[in-house]
Amino acid sequence: MGKTILTIIGVVLAIWLAMTVIGAIISMLKFFFFIGLVGVVVVLAVTAVSKMSKSR
Repeated sequence: MGKTILTIIGVVLAIWLAMTVIGAIISMLKFFFFIGLVGVVVVLAVTAVSKMSKSR
């Protein structure tokens, strides 16, 4: 009986850990995507300002 309960607890903990790791990875990817998006916007803004100042 005790072994069955411990097995069930182990399975529940393993599933919980897997979901936590998957959530952390997705969160990290979203964070990196946001940082990359901000970087692209900054590069485009600097390029646009540079081209405007050269044309005058």
